Amino acid sequence: MRVIARMNIGGPAVQITSLLRGLDPARFEQRLFAGSVGPGEADHIDSRAPDVPVHRVAALGRAVRPGDDLRAVRELTAAMRRFRPHIVHTHTAKAGALGRVAAVLARVPARVHTYHGHLLHGYFSPRATGMVVHVERRLARHTDRLVAVGERVRDDLIAAGIGRSEQYVVVPPGTVLPSPPPRADARRRLGLPPDCPVVAYVGRVTRIKRPDRFAAVAREVRRTVPTARFVVCGEGDLAGALAGQTGMEDLLQPLGWRADVETVYAAADLVLLTSDNEGMPVSLIEAGQAGVAVVATDVGSVAEVVRSGETGLLAAPDVAELARHTVRLLKDPGLRRDMGQRARAWTVRRFGAERLIADTDRLYAEIAVARGWWPSVAYGATTDTTAAEGEG
Repeated sequence: MRVIARMNIGGPAVQITSLLRGLDPARFEQRLFAGSVGPGEADHIDSRAPDVPVHRVAALGRAVRPGDDLRAVRELTAAMRRFRPHIVHTHTAKAGALGRVAAVLARVPARVHTYHGHLLHGYFSPRATGMVVHVERRLARHTDRLVAVGERVRDDLIAAGIGRSEQYVVVPPGTVLPSPPPRADARRRLGLPPDCPVVAYVGRVTRIKRPDRFAAVAREVRRTVPTARFVVCGEGDLAGALAGQTGMEDLLQPLGWRADVETVYAAADLVLLTSDNEGMPVSLIEAGQAGVAVVATDVGSVAEVVRSGETGLLAAPDVAELARHTVRLLKDPGLRRDMGQRARAWTVRRFGAERLIADTDRLYAEIAVARGWWPSVAYGATTDTTAAEGEG
C-alpha cells in the first residue's frame, strides 16, 4: 500500500507512477492512496497518468489541519485493515507521518518511507524545524527501511539524528522522458522565436524554488545577452506574483503546467534551477535525458545529477554566479552541445525507470525474505543491499 499526500506534478508522482506501472503484478499487488492536489497545482494523474488507479482520501492533503489529519489517519487505518498489506510505503513528509502512524495502528508488518528531499532547511523557522526533526526521529523508530533519493539527502538526515545508517538505502529517481519534438516544432508550439537563446525554469513556482532568484538571474543575463528569453513551466503560489512583476513582461514567458514537458526541453538552450533546497530534482534528470545542459544551485543531491563542468555548471545560491554560468553557456554553443550529449548519456544510464523498478523490487524482496514471506530461493538476486546499491 502506497501513501502520498497528493499526486501533483513533480518528482514523487513520477516515481510512484513508474513503480505502479513497472513492478511485476505477479510479485506485488499495489494500491495507491492519495489526497487531492491544492489550488494552483496540476494533477499528475489527470495530465500524465490517467491509467493509474487512485484511492482518494479527502482529508489527506498538503495543509496541516489537526481535524483533517485525524480523519486521514482513521481512514488510512481502516483501509489498511481491509487490504491487509505486508508493506506500507509512504512518500513525502505529511503522508509519511500519517501513513506510518496508521500502519502502526493497523499492525502492518513492514513500513518503508521515502525521503524525496527533506525539510531541514529553507522551509520553516528554527523552532518549527526542530519539531519536524523530533517527529521524524520518532517515526524512524517505527520504520523498517528509510529510502533517500540521494546520498546527500541521506547524509543530512543521519546528521540530524533521523534514523540509523543501517536503516537507509539510496534509491535515486528513475524516469523515461518521451521523445522531444524537433527544436523548430517545439519553439513554434510555445510561441518562441526560432533563433533567440531560451532558458527554461521547470518546476513548482513556490518559495523554496526561489523564482525571485530566477527572475533576478534573467535580468542580469539580459544585460549581456539582450536577445535571451526565459520561460517558466509550472504553477504554484508565487506564479501570479512572478508574472506580475513590473518590467518582466518581455523577459519571462509563463507556460503554466504542461503535460508535454519534453516540448519545453526541446525548445530550451539550457535549464536553470535556482532553488534553496532540493532532493534530487527530476526536472534536471529530464533535462539531461533531453540532452539539455543545466545551470543549477549546488543544493541537496543536485550534484549527484549534474556533474559540474561535464553535464552542466553548479553554483552557490548566488545571482551573480548563476548569471555568469548562464551567460557562459549561452555564448558557447559548442560547450553547451557537448554538455548536453554527456548529460543524455549519464542520465539515461543512471536514472532510467527500469533501474528504479529493479532497485525497489530488490528492496521489497529483501524485506519479504527477511520476514519469511518468501523463501530465499524465490529471490534470485543478492539480499545484500550495499552490494545492490553498488551495482546501480
